[in-house]
Amino acid sequence: MSFFGKFFNKKKKEDLDKGLEKTKTSFLNKLSKAVAGKATVDEEVLDELENILITSDVGLDTTVKIIERIEGRVAKDKYLNISELNSILKDEIVQLLGENNIQDLEDYILPNPDVKPNIILVVGVNGVGKTTTIGKLAHQYKSQGKKVVLGAADTFRAAAV
Repeated sequence: MSFFGKFFNKKKKEDLDKGLEKTKTSFLNKLSKAVAGKATVDEEVLDELENILITSDVGLDTTVKIIERIEGRVAKDKYLNISELNSILKDEIVQLLGENNIQDLEDYILPNPDVKPNIILVVGVNGVGKTTTIGKLAHQYKSQGKKVVLGAADTFRAAAV
């Protein structure tokens, strides 16, 4: 790798780290506000945690799994204070990430090679990396010798397409 290549990769990593730090801080601030003044983890805290996870782009299926696991721990321990919630939340997320395997990725992300044409729909709010991800996917498929056609639509800004 060239000297400049190392510099630009380092810059990208720094930008990523900075962005992730903002996300982490925002998530933890929301969590702190949700549990402020509470003594135990109750249904209200779990509902607020569910909202925080979903609005933090964790995903519905993963959010439901995390909430169900925390509910199970609350039911088992009969009492769970707020200070334990961060630790349990971290443990459950790490455990869920460890359970996922490459088959999950292939089932949900990789196109079926037996079906032609492969269509990938990418949707999301502004600024979350859709265009970057689409570019990376297109590059990956082109490098595999596949033909790529990109189409775009924007219901809000017709001229942006």
